[in-house]
Amino acid sequence: MTKLTKAMLAAGLLAAQMDAVHAAVTAEEAKKLGTTLTLVGAEKAGNKDGTIPEYTGGLTTAPAGFTKGSAVRPDPFAGEKPLFSIDAKNMAQYADKLTEGTKALMKTHSGYRVDVYKTHRTAALPKWVLDNTAKNATRAKSSDDGLSMHGAQAGVPFPIPKNGNEVMHNYLSSFQGTAIVIPKFSAWNVDSAGKTILSAQGVWTQDFPYYDQKAEDRSVLYRARVTYTGPARRNGEGLMMVEPLDYTANQSRAWAYLPGQRRVRLAPDLAYDAPNSSTAGMSTIDDVNLFNGKQDRYDFNLVGKKEMYVPYNTYRLTYTDKPEDVLQAKFINPDMVRWELHRVWVVDAKLKEGQRHIYSRRTFYVDEDSWNIIAVDQYDGRGQLWRPGFAYQVQNYDVPAPSNMTAGHYDLIAGSYYLNTWPGAGGMRIGDMLQPASSWSPDNLAGKGIR
Repeated sequence: MTKLTKAMLAAGLLAAQMDAVHAAVTAEEAKKLGTTLTLVGAEKAGNKDGTIPEYTGGLTTAPAGFTKGSAVRPDPFAGEKPLFSIDAKNMAQYADKLTEGTKALMKTHSGYRVDVYKTHRTAALPKWVLDNTAKNATRAKSSDDGLSMHGAQAGVPFPIPKNGNEVMHNYLSSFQGTAIVIPKFSAWNVDSAGKTILSAQGVWTQDFPYYDQKAEDRSVLYRARVTYTGPARRNGEGLMMVEPLDYTANQSRAWAYLPGQRRVRLAPDLAYDAPNSSTAGMSTIDDVNLFNGKQDRYDFNLVGKKEMYVPYNTYRLTYTDKPEDVLQAKFINPDMVRWELHRVWVVDAKLKEGQRHIYSRRTFYVDEDSWNIIAVDQYDGRGQLWRPGFAYQVQNYDVPAPSNMTAGHYDLIAGSYYLNTWPGAGGMRIGDMLQPASSWSPDNLAGKGIR
């Protein structure tokens, strides 16, 4: 083989690799959006069994009983009854549509069951988000081995994803409203003895500069702030995190405020597998909303798409005013959780060689209609299934925007579980305006925590 031939082959291989990393879809492929695919990239048609319906635009009309401007949203499907239930006795019949975590819970806990309801494809987004998604399809690119994305703004970046990193970017930037305030969120732990403990309570504030079409600073994906009001020992504490759009240009930033010290300190350790104080250490920082942060510690492999039974349209759980109706010993009250059959993208993430994390493997199940992670299976260093998790998604029909803010994990080894970022009767306020930049300063965090 001549030197010229070798050089040409090498150049060709390099070009192919660059294309694999950087290429957006072609204009021809993007034409699938709005035809065979929905405007966010889901399959528009229903399934052949008729158990998943055709997508017709999602739920954008509030049901009777909803008060305009209210943070609490009535269940539009409150009158429906389960089609059937799945438990340890009949789980084999449905095994291919259950996550490994769901099956493990059925095997471990007598009485754990999944009540399956009619599937409603309720996820819906504003027209301007859909318009931007169409533009992103041919302009968004990823780089740095898939860790960063460029060229996308105010829409789903990769509606026709080609790899696991792109699916995860779609999730991390999924539209849940431009700004969210949960005025009285709570986090609850239930230990192996069945004792229920309030581990955190406070105000959750989050906004998404990525979705501000007039933003001058386009370097920030989202900002989140927690001001704790309970339990009493935590009253006044505060945390603030800023996640960048491009991790090659910027890094995550975090600050903490402790009333006893009366000062704000940088908290660079609030990332990856650092224990999450909101759950009293029952989860990691990057467990919040089932995954957040940088994708550099895992290889995210796109397995494909599957039909799975997952929690969906969980209004009953999300907005209940009685935690005692939800939090049972061993597992969440099955009567409070609605499950439906949906198509999900499966992304299998394995810890990279040389990287460290308490989870050696994480399998994510990402809803095709909203791009939210709905479920995850997480494995310990021995490869044993350890912490399966679920997010409890509702469609905020008044925005419109899907939300998976309420989420939690089961600890199969300890026999405990938790539920975090739960709005309950205080509801979720979702707006279209960012807070001013001054409200995201460390001084502002200290001011909110002063008692």
